[in-house]
Amino acid sequence: MNVKSLIASVIETILKVVLIALAISFILKCVTQAYEFGYKVFADEPMSANNPKTISIGIAEGESVSDVADMLQEKGLIADAKLFRVQELLSAYHDKIKPGYYDLSTGMTANEMLQIMSEGSEEISDEAVPAATSTADQYEEYDDGPAEEYSNGLIDEIESGEGDEITEDEGEGE
Repeated sequence: MNVKSLIASVIETILKVVLIALAISFILKCVTQAYEFGYKVFADEPMSANNPKTISIGIAEGESVSDVADMLQEKGLIADAKLFRVQELLSAYHDKIKPGYYDLSTGMTANEMLQIMSEGSEEISDEAVPAATSTADQYEEYDDGPAEEYSNGLIDEIESGEGDEITEDEGEGE
């Protein structure tokens, strides 16, 4: 019986050591992730300091910070929507984002974007940007413009034979 109890206590000790090692590993991983997230909240680095791109966004009345964060991530202005929400929560611009149109850059930090969106933008009236009902309506005003007159003139020249003709010698390259 002593051998059986000795084997049982060795197995029990091994299991305890493995469980403690797994728990320590899990805690270490959680602490590391929490530190990295906290660092990113306060480091506030832009998406692209080199070759920044300007992107226009629109924020509608009643959009939440989560909606704005998701849109900014979708447009490539920020890397992490959750991180942006925490940065907004801890910033001086908490609950101050105003609806409007903004030109933001991938070279801006989240804090700079929050500052711009909190200051507000110029309102764009519906008259400034007319809405077309269809693609055909968008181009209707150009039907008799110079481009169509030019293309119609070329078609007339080709049909009448008045256009410059390319002979076989000219078309082969010299």
